[in-house]
Amino acid sequence: MLERLAPATQIVLALIVLIAGYYDIRWRRIPNWLTLPSLVIGLALNYFLYGLGTYFTPGLASAFIGVLLALVLNVPLYALHARGAGDVKLLAALGALIGWRDWLAIFILSSIIGGVLAVVLMLAKGRFKKTLWNTGYLITELSHFRAPHLQYEELDVNSSIAFRLPQGAVIALGCCAFLGFHALWPK
Repeated sequence: MLERLAPATQIVLALIVLIAGYYDIRWRRIPNWLTLPSLVIGLALNYFLYGLGTYFTPGLASAFIGVLLALVLNVPLYALHARGAGDVKLLAALGALIGWRDWLAIFILSSIIGGVLAVVLMLAKGRFKKTLWNTGYLITELSHFRAPHLQYEELDVNSSIAFRLPQGAVIALGCCAFLGFHALWPK
């Protein structure tokens, strides 16, 4: 079991998410040149930092499970047009870098932060009724096994009329909170 993230892993994590967050705010996308090498770097770091000399180290196993968990939770959201491809690839790369346990913590922190930001934006933009209607519509469509974005373009994350948060920036905030807790938490 891995107890603490190595300083090199913490630095790489911070660099990846800060660049991804910047790109997502600035251009509303997370580039492949960042996510795909990050996945390889994450796997390599886990191999070399945790048990070099064996074919499959505990760190590498945790990294592979982190990638798998990220894909299992996020590919369905991508298929429903509720998450962008760059966000899915970024989360998979983070799973490779930090392993499944820490990835799950970041996923939960990012979800909480994203939820709070969404409520603040919803209230600031006066979209309370619209958001309630959209939520009801989403639940109805999903309960009938239909993709909500097919009949209602505003619910497609790729649409220019969708009201959305830059998830790369939200993930970056979740990672920064995680690193802050990680630094303060006793071993």
